[in-house]
Amino acid sequence: MRCPFCGHEDTQVKDSRPTEDNSAIRRRRLCPNCGARFTTFERVQLRELTVLKSTAQKEPFDRDKLLRSMRVALRKRPVEADRIDRVVNSIVRQLESSGESEIPSKQIGEMVMQSLLQLDKVAYVRYASVYKDFREVSDFHEIVESLTPMGDARISGRV
Repeated sequence: MRCPFCGHEDTQVKDSRPTEDNSAIRRRRLCPNCGARFTTFERVQLRELTVLKSTAQKEPFDRDKLLRSMRVALRKRPVEADRIDRVVNSIVRQLESSGESEIPSKQIGEMVMQSLLQLDKVAYVRYASVYKDFREVSDFHEIVESLTPMGDARISGRV
């Protein structure tokens, strides 16, 4: 592992342990060249995923980008960080086990929307406003209205 501080290519692992949810290995490392200490995380990756953007561009799937987007939507909301990590892990597992190596960005966005709807409705509205590119106040009104008891049936397709 390359040292992020000096670029030295041979760092030493000083401690390894599983994360709290056992989804990754946390490693404390030491650079013998500059003496810096840093932490790395090792996760299982079932397959390389590529995201198909709506513009037909392709880019490598980035778990951290998914996590950041959910954290932005959930900022200052009463949802624990480990719960967000579990949801992100679940989405990644679903994508990896789908059998497809190229995933449309729309599919990922819909998975995030469904997860946020379960976690926190305010975060759901925040994410939807960006994901669906709200342009008018009426766009907010429609989505908030869909979250009322009668509107909940519309979201889940029961009506």
